[in-house]
Amino acid sequence: MSTGVQSVVGVQLTDITAPNSSKVLTPQALTFVAELHRRFNPERERLLARRTERQAEFTAGRLPDFLPETKEIRRAEWQVNKTPADLEKRWVEITGPVERKMMINALNSGANGFMADFEDSLSPTWENVVAGQINLRDAVRRAIEFTSPEGKAYTLKERTAVLMVRPRGWHLVEKHCLVDGQPISASLFDFGFYFFHNAKEALNRGTGPYFYLPKLESHLEARLWNDVFKAAQDQLSIPRGTIRATVLIETLPAAFEMDEILYELRDHIAALNAGRWDYIFSTIKKRRNESGFVLPDRAQITMNVPFMRAYTELLVKTCHARGAHAIGGMAAFIPSHKDKEVNERALAAVRADKEREVGDGFEGTWVAHPGLVPIAMEAFKAKLGDKPHQKERRREEVQVSARDLLNAQVPGGRITEAGVRSNTGVALQYLNAWLMGNGAAAIYNLMEDVATAEISRAQLWQWMHKGAQLDDGRVVTAALYKEIRDDELARLGNKEANRFDEAAEILDGLVLNEQFTDFLTYPAYDYL
Repeated sequence: MSTGVQSVVGVQLTDITAPNSSKVLTPQALTFVAELHRRFNPERERLLARRTERQAEFTAGRLPDFLPETKEIRRAEWQVNKTPADLEKRWVEITGPVERKMMINALNSGANGFMADFEDSLSPTWENVVAGQINLRDAVRRAIEFTSPEGKAYTLKERTAVLMVRPRGWHLVEKHCLVDGQPISASLFDFGFYFFHNAKEALNRGTGPYFYLPKLESHLEARLWNDVFKAAQDQLSIPRGTIRATVLIETLPAAFEMDEILYELRDHIAALNAGRWDYIFSTIKKRRNESGFVLPDRAQITMNVPFMRAYTELLVKTCHARGAHAIGGMAAFIPSHKDKEVNERALAAVRADKEREVGDGFEGTWVAHPGLVPIAMEAFKAKLGDKPHQKERRREEVQVSARDLLNAQVPGGRITEAGVRSNTGVALQYLNAWLMGNGAAAIYNLMEDVATAEISRAQLWQWMHKGAQLDDGRVVTAALYKEIRDDELARLGNKEANRFDEAAEILDGLVLNEQFTDFLTYPAYDYL
């Protein structure tokens, strides 16, 4: 199959077998993306090195704080660019991978927005990544359709959710596309191809090129995205400010730089989002060597524990002070067709969570399943009525200090054998699904993605390396982990098609290694 890439100097595709790749991997698009990479990759690499330096500072006992050098930005009066009309009402946003059938269902779900994901809910096989670009191209043009093996046809309804795209984070590369002999930045690959093929088409259809930006750790990383946006718009003769992004505040350092992130992207930003699961993972990761810092079972880390409460309150206040939307966290529950009692309990919890968010001032929230859209929508409708947002609520009574953001006390928190088993089982099942090409895996009635697998393996590493004690007095050791891992493998591994042996190999490397691995996708990507 010819992709035309031979005519692009310095660009090499290591795999040209992905079906229909010539539709999106055109010479013109490859040239555009390669130019972005050549121009901005050196700064990307410098900022990733800065992440390593900051982690060394945290390990040495210097925890995150609000930056003294940017205090004037925090004190000054300024606003972000005016919100586009189709992003004014964002009560409910559904998320999912750039998989064809799931995209159609999400766009048809009744949600206000759909975040199509190249990141945590997509297993980045080359076929998935290329197909995702094709699916997005078709979705923008309302040409996306799908017929299941059983003959069921899926097409778009007349009214669909507003499309937003999440590229992979700055830390990742796309190994199947080399620029001057080196793997291209996955962020620039995902962003660049979508923008090149769809920005003008989206504008012609009354919307725009909208993005979600993951895993940022500083305002300098936001500045880099802003520079990329300016260059991309200039290159295609699209007015600056056309792109609009929502930044996920899902790392501990970013929570201390929300004002600064909004400021750097002020011409191109629409909102901040409270990425709760990755935020818990980042908190464990950044504070992993801190004396006395150990979090209890994941299930006990609710949105009402002090550090989570402080972070979300500050996010709403910061957004509203600057004229940006504040978008709440994920409801990952998958309604069950079999267990009515489980459904009722879980749906009541989802409803309470969304009522808390709108009560706190959020403009909208996330769900992982179309069945949750009506429940979330009802919560925002009851509070907001005919108003698309509540940015006029300045939340000036909220006063959040660095100490509040770092207050990881969990009243009654315990580490249990059930918690160790759950973390081990979730991590094994998710890694197995990911290796088999599925990045959005239904596990125990929850839609799990990389973020929840990250929490699971990070807790296992921390508990073992800190010699944490279970509530029954036993210490979490390598032997206990291995015993539970083997139990879980015996329970899970009898399925016909699986990659549990490799999943266990990856998890062992993450949990038993003396050094903490920053992202599980680093070693796991080598297996794809």
